[in-house]
Amino acid sequence: MVHPGPRSGGETVAEDPAAASAIRRYEERLAKDPASLAFAPLADAYRKMGRTHEAIRLCREGLERFPAYATARLILAKSLLDQGQAEAALGEVRTILETNPRDPQGHRFASELHRRAGRLDEAVAHLEEAVKLDPEDRESRVLLGVLGGGSSVSDGSSLGRLLADDTFATVTFGGVCLEQGLADEAAQVFLRILQKQPGHARARERLEEALRMKTQRRKGF
Repeated sequence: MVHPGPRSGGETVAEDPAAASAIRRYEERLAKDPASLAFAPLADAYRKMGRTHEAIRLCREGLERFPAYATARLILAKSLLDQGQAEAALGEVRTILETNPRDPQGHRFASELHRRAGRLDEAVAHLEEAVKLDPEDRESRVLLGVLGGGSSVSDGSSLGRLLADDTFATVTFGGVCLEQGLADEAAQVFLRILQKQPGHARARERLEEALRMKTQRRKGF
């Protein structure tokens, strides 16, 4: 039986019968053929169940045999991020992009990692590459529209004029925008703060909330 595992921060993931069944299938496949590529989907299944230590171990062992397997390296990067090792995750993504600079998934994840670290220029550059390589990537287009300054906030509106005033570039005002469901406006507030204070952890956290709200709305959630 597959038990739920803790995510970073102690969060426990409830057992999903379908995920548990998939894990058993991949484990059986890998047991029959230890040299197969099944280690990657198994590691991803472990990661999604919160078993990040096992996911990282599997990926590292598999990448010793298949160092150019970009999917496995991306799973490793995501598992490292789940454990709070953002810079180690970025190192893995850089390895992917050094081998294949035209990997859209690598650019998307690199953008996320830079954004979380407050490196907005780098985040935008990777998003631009992701959109260029995959024009159907709507989520990256939405994020690029916000981070790249193409938000739908009208400069001539009352709220647009408030956002242009640094007096309102505060976490509190951004939070009010979020509470009102104004994801674009909130994102612009937090971006303004991060442009001046890249290390502002709370602004980074709330920017992530605003971006999630915007992308979920776009998906119809």
